[in-house]
Amino acid sequence: MAAFKTEELAKGHQLLPPHNFSQKVFYLEKGIARTFYIKDGKDITHSFIPEATFFVSIESVFFNNPSPYGAEILENSVVRTIVYQDLEKYIDGSLALQKLSRLVMINAVKTFSDKLYSIQFQSAQERYNSMLEKFPDIMLRVPLGHIASYLGITQETLSRIRAGKV
Repeated sequence: MAAFKTEELAKGHQLLPPHNFSQKVFYLEKGIARTFYIKDGKDITHSFIPEATFFVSIESVFFNNPSPYGAEILENSVVRTIVYQDLEKYIDGSLALQKLSRLVMINAVKTFSDKLYSIQFQSAQERYNSMLEKFPDIMLRVPLGHIASYLGITQETLSRIRAGKV
């Protein structure tokens, strides 16, 4: 869609800072990114965003509140952006885009539900296995510190899990 602005962004680029008021919808065409937050001065990975994925600061776009999550590019990437209000004009005029936007929102709810489930009910080993199912090549693309943070474990525990010593 020509309405999207396309950017090539380098690894390490901070797409959004935590506590942003972004009104943009992002589509990660190529590459991988992460969302993160800061707690007690520590950077914690909230989620990974693989290529061919839409994402948005839900709190900002839909509730006019700052989003606690920032976003960082983890490898050289191609990102498309559009302001949500501009995208809505296209969505209103297209049944196909209405269906796509519902699927994107359902996927976002499922992602948050899966994350909550993993925190509440899974061991570190189970969270690691689930992550590998969802992101099979993640160990080749993402620093181990971000992976450990995402799993809610230390890098030492991650090393033990990877070595089969847990």
